[in-house]
Amino acid sequence: MSVDPQQLLRELFATAIDAAHPQHVLEAHLPKDRSGRVIVIGAGKAAAAMAQVVERCWQGEVSGLVVTRYGHGAPCEKIEVVEAAHPVPDAAGLAVAKRVLELVSNLSEDDRVIFLLSGGGSALLALPAAGITLADKQSINKALLKSGATIGEMNCVRKHLSAIKGGRLGKACWPATVYTYAISDVPGDLATVIASGPTVADPSTSAEALAILKRYGIEVPVSVRNWLQSPESETVKPGDPSLARSHFQLIARPQQSLEAAAVKARQAGFSPLILGDLEGESRDVAKVHAGIARQIVQHGQPLAAPCVILSGGETTVTVRGNGRGGRNAEFLLSLTDSLKGLPGVYALAGDTDGIDGSEDNAGALMTPGSYARAAALGLSASDELDNNNGYGYFAALDALIVTEPTRTNVNDLRAILILESPKHDA
Repeated sequence: MSVDPQQLLRELFATAIDAAHPQHVLEAHLPKDRSGRVIVIGAGKAAAAMAQVVERCWQGEVSGLVVTRYGHGAPCEKIEVVEAAHPVPDAAGLAVAKRVLELVSNLSEDDRVIFLLSGGGSALLALPAAGITLADKQSINKALLKSGATIGEMNCVRKHLSAIKGGRLGKACWPATVYTYAISDVPGDLATVIASGPTVADPSTSAEALAILKRYGIEVPVSVRNWLQSPESETVKPGDPSLARSHFQLIARPQQSLEAAAVKARQAGFSPLILGDLEGESRDVAKVHAGIARQIVQHGQPLAAPCVILSGGETTVTVRGNGRGGRNAEFLLSLTDSLKGLPGVYALAGDTDGIDGSEDNAGALMTPGSYARAAALGLSASDELDNNNGYGYFAALDALIVTEPTRTNVNDLRAILILESPKHDA
């Protein structure tokens, strides 16, 4: 078999992204009746690309407003695109959230609203609840991002500190008909977790939000604690009649991208093993992947090489050091430290939105020679891992993957390619 392992890994990543891009997945789900007036709102890293599809396909009058991350915009003629900060909200996100809420208030039952939702919407659609400041939300967001909390835990807190999430946006649209089209970036594809579920009922409670903040030792301002202890902080619950005309449709999910990458791998002669959507500390998830890779190389179990291990989901990083990184760089650094140049094993880890954490790269590549090459440069994989410096480690190896924003988001793709023999190692 003649294959360039690094090129194949890049192709698998590109295939995964393409399988979840709005231009390929949204149109088929739009209402069959595309005449008449529609108000389009949206939030997330894919919001601008999704808005472009609606503009292209809708036959009646189109107007609206969507918010996406800085650099993730796209030109629209009828739908206004605003950019704001992610993952920590800023004043631009606050201003556009107010405008979105105003846009859908006082609608009639004859009105139709299309809500375009994707990962990143929680931070981008930032409208603090009464008595809570943007600074309060920013400090709690920063603390949660460093704490190692899961995306479900973070969004539980976000929902209960918001005037627009946890079903509140859907309630504001009543009695209009609302069609939410979502691209999932969360393990399990739960509608209540994707961008904190602005248009769907939420079963979580304010008491759970307080417990999460306590669990991770996050300092809570008095205003936030008072709000979370108030009945008013509860989100819109299942069975609420104000959501009776709100419809939710998942149009892309991580599994689709994993399956597309698996098809591409088979075409190249590699048997795929899909591990699914995973959560947990990036460095620990990497150790499990390393164990599976080692078992394949040494014993041909649970499948024989040539093969590729595929996984998605969203891991977490508990920040302890001062280095630069992201969860994919951290995963790959831990994998490199665990495998220590195991022959025949190549890997890629990248975020399908094109941004690993808050850095300018989507992820990075590891080869069997990475560990020794870095050591020759005076870089210790274990020391760099202690400093959360995955970005710096792979930058030194010229192994960062830079895609620019992709305008979609089904979270991470991790691919570990295992060759039939070590003769191709480099």
